[in-house]
Amino acid sequence: MNFDQWLISRLRSHGAYAGLYDDAHGRAVIDALEKFQEAAGLPVTGKADQATVDALRVDARSIDGVISVVPQKVPAEPVWMREARRYMGLKEVVGSGSNPTIIGWAKRAGGWIANYFTDDDIAWCGLFVQNAISVTLPKEFLPSNPLGALNWKAFGRQASPALGAILVFSRSGGGHVGFYVGEDRTHFHVLGGNQDNSVSIKRVEKARLVGMRWPLTGEAPVGGSVQLSESGAPMSRSEA
Repeated sequence: MNFDQWLISRLRSHGAYAGLYDDAHGRAVIDALEKFQEAAGLPVTGKADQATVDALRVDARSIDGVISVVPQKVPAEPVWMREARRYMGLKEVVGSGSNPTIIGWAKRAGGWIANYFTDDDIAWCGLFVQNAISVTLPKEFLPSNPLGALNWKAFGRQASPALGAILVFSRSGGGHVGFYVGEDRTHFHVLGGNQDNSVSIKRVEKARLVGMRWPLTGEAPVGGSVQLSESGAPMSRSEA
C-alpha cells in the first residue's frame, strides 16, 4: 500500500471520504482532508501534512484515542509528483489514433485545450504537467497556454532543486517541461511526458535549463538537490 492508498483508507475510516478507493490524490481527497481537519480542530489546508497524518492514525472507533495504525511519514515527493509518477510507461499511439488517457487530460482541461488537442502527435509535455498540477492543486494558477512548454517559466515561484520542482528547458523549435527527479554532473533527471513519446525519466542537459519553478499553493520542498548516477537514466532524444 502506497501513501496515497493509505491516506484514502484512513480518510474513509474516519467518514471523511466517499470517493473511489484508488491511489489518485485528487479533489475528492482534498475535500476529505479539509473535512477531517475541520472536525479534528486542525488548520484547514487540504494538505496531508504530518499533523494531519498523525491524527489520521487514531482509530476512528476508539473512545480513548488509541493510536492503532502504524506510523506514516509524509513522502518526500510532493503530491503532484506522485500523481505524475502514476503514469510512468504510458506511451502515445504510433501512427493513426491516440492514447485515450492523454486525450482525457485535454478533455479534463476543457475549453480551447479540449478543442485543440485531439491527437497525441501534438507535443504533450506541457499537458502532462498541467494535468498533474491541476488534479492535485485545484487552486493553483496555471499558464493561460499550458501546452506551450516555455510558458511554464512564469509559473508559480522561482525554485531551487528539490523533488517535484518544475524544470523548463529550451530546445530547437520550442521548449520542454517536466519534474525534477535528481541530477548528475551534466544533466537533470526529469520525469516528463512526451519524452521519446512516453512518460518516462530521462536525462536532459543542464545547459538547456531556462527556468525552475514551484507551485504557490503546493507543499514546501523537502530536502534539496538529489545527486544521481549518470547511468541512472537514458538521455532524452525527442521531446516533440
